[in-house]
Amino acid sequence: MKKKIKNTFPVSLVFLIIFNISCNTNLSHNNDSINTPPWNLGIQLWTFHLFPFITAIEKADSCKLVNLEAYSGQPIGGVYRDSFNINMSETSKSFVKAFLKNKKMKLIGFGVLNPTDKNEWKKVFVFAKELGIQILTAEPRKQDLDYADSLAGIYGIKIAIHNHPKPAQYWHPDSVLAASIHHPNIFACADIGHWARSGLDPLKCIQLLKGKIADIHLKDVDAFNKIDANNMILGDGIINLKAIFSELKNQSYSGQISIEHEQNWMNNVPDIRLNINWYNQEMLTLFKPNKL
Repeated sequence: MKKKIKNTFPVSLVFLIIFNISCNTNLSHNNDSINTPPWNLGIQLWTFHLFPFITAIEKADSCKLVNLEAYSGQPIGGVYRDSFNINMSETSKSFVKAFLKNKKMKLIGFGVLNPTDKNEWKKVFVFAKELGIQILTAEPRKQDLDYADSLAGIYGIKIAIHNHPKPAQYWHPDSVLAASIHHPNIFACADIGHWARSGLDPLKCIQLLKGKIADIHLKDVDAFNKIDANNMILGDGIINLKAIFSELKNQSYSGQISIEHEQNWMNNVPDIRLNINWYNQEMLTLFKPNKL
């Protein structure tokens, strides 16, 4: 909840707060701050999938992003010959944990996952717990929902169902809501770009999933109802991101927001920085102090 500022509040202090936030690309997770949103901004490493995990982390670090969502299959790089996945060697896992700790970065999420049986689901949760992962983005089979939800409760890790474009199983939010019934640990990973590509209004989808969203894949696209619509710099596409942010604020959303930029694959760091700058300016406007 945003605090009401009394007329006696020092004007200079308000300006100092605004200045500090504008210099911080990773806005803090603090519900009590006057104008800091309670959202963790991060990045989906698929954005850098043409590069090894080590290089992807360096790119994210250069953008001053500390919250990461990894995906399965990205080569570790360096002297390590395996990839980031649930069967990763103990040596590689130890390296990844130490590497991220040194960078002061966190693995918040992992996905999009498609486990095919109970044994694989169990391995996913054991792996996620070991690496401190909090959210598993996935597209679970209907017959696995009960078991997956049970594991999520046991391990204290949320499952967030991702919406690839139609005809994927969960392209429409109605299917995500149906999957979450009687499954308190199953939420939504709202990929707003894929909704637009599927011909759905992302704002209406966010409204429909109120209280059920644990992660957001943040992107903008250049066309509506076009499966292969291109990514755009945030704010330059056809998605009403400002309305979506306002709705998330009204819903008291407190989950993860992960930039996923699927364009200019070989040199997209400048695009990511533009996205971060645009996002931060929107946050300053959305969560600005009351006028004196």
